[in-house]
Amino acid sequence: MPHSSIDWSRRDALQVVLASGVSFLLPAIEGRAVEKRGSERPTSLITLWMGGGASQMDTWDPHPESKNSEKIQAIKTTAPGLQIAHLLPQMAEQMQHLSVIRSLTSKEGDHERGSYFVQTAYRPDPTVRHPSLSSILNHELPDPRIEIPNCVALCDGPEFAAPRGGYLGDQYDAFRVFDPGQSLRNMRQGVDSSRQARRMSNLDIVSKAFRQGREARVDKSLHDQNINRAISMMKSEQLKAFELENEARETLNRYGDTQFGRGCLIARRLVETGVRSIQVTLNGFDTHANNYEGHVTQTRILDPAFASLVKDLVDRDLLASTIILCIGEFGRTPRINPLGGRDHWPHGFSCVIGGGGLAASRVIGSTTADQQTDDKPIPPTSPIEIPNLYATILSRMGVEFGKELITPIGRPLKVCTGTPIEQLLG
Repeated sequence: MPHSSIDWSRRDALQVVLASGVSFLLPAIEGRAVEKRGSERPTSLITLWMGGGASQMDTWDPHPESKNSEKIQAIKTTAPGLQIAHLLPQMAEQMQHLSVIRSLTSKEGDHERGSYFVQTAYRPDPTVRHPSLSSILNHELPDPRIEIPNCVALCDGPEFAAPRGGYLGDQYDAFRVFDPGQSLRNMRQGVDSSRQARRMSNLDIVSKAFRQGREARVDKSLHDQNINRAISMMKSEQLKAFELENEARETLNRYGDTQFGRGCLIARRLVETGVRSIQVTLNGFDTHANNYEGHVTQTRILDPAFASLVKDLVDRDLLASTIILCIGEFGRTPRINPLGGRDHWPHGFSCVIGGGGLAASRVIGSTTADQQTDDKPIPPTSPIEIPNLYATILSRMGVEFGKELITPIGRPLKVCTGTPIEQLLG
């Protein structure tokens, strides 16, 4: 047993069940949880998390006229009047489906605090642990047809940047898959069926004996529910959404044979299955040194995967029911430091958002070429705060963003304190 305490998290329970070898040979994923296409389909959210904080000037908000951006060219896109950095040529072909916000603002310039704020739309508070946007969707949009986790985080990344349930409980944490496209661990039984049945019978006996005299505490731990959910998931044909064996080699190559590329492809498959919230992480943007070279490397991974994801969602009539958000914990300084890098910059950074019925080909806000005078930041025009961005997403997904939830200590807190961005809802 991994812990002596019965106060297990959902993750602990899953690990115990998976380690017991409880699994079944699964058929091909022929049936889908949600068969509808187009705008009538329940809306999902795919977040592409740019770990470390991508430079806005080297991606979505180029300023080639700046002395600090001499290596970056601005290229035209399929969105009228919108230019992005030349490092993203495939995304330039897809931008008519998306919009860019160039004026996000935050007061958190530390990776962990910045990630917390952008994940939850609340600044860190020692008295409460807020749930992430993805976990709120998991809580507010349950779907009994989904037999696999309804909130999934793909690719490796720091714990503080993963969607967490906060005061809603660990059961709303994201189900994490660190190396997407590889076989999920312990998902096949390693013994014959009769021995497997005996193992399950023995597990039931142990669970019942352990429960005696501890009913309230065991109920609070959600032990039985987690065991049942794990077994149901491992039986489900929906689990095939995590597997890529049947995808064409051309498709795999188009997304890119990288962890992030495979993650984006699986995100598309999870959306087709009906999962409501998926995060795919691409680390490596913390470029305090050699910023340009670092962004060349990372955009070679980002560009084909992001573009292929958008194209496939359009071609499969899924973009109308799928919001895509590409964002990180902050941006990077307009100025180049002595190491050829850019430092942390929360004062005016960019994100890309689209799908799910949101307006496309919009550019919201703007920044100046150097964004600072001496050491003081120049505020962007039409600044957008993270709570407003998330109120927009929640609104489109049918969640009451101003709804109050009650924390375990009885404290009422709003799901989101922002108001929707009218330019995106138009």
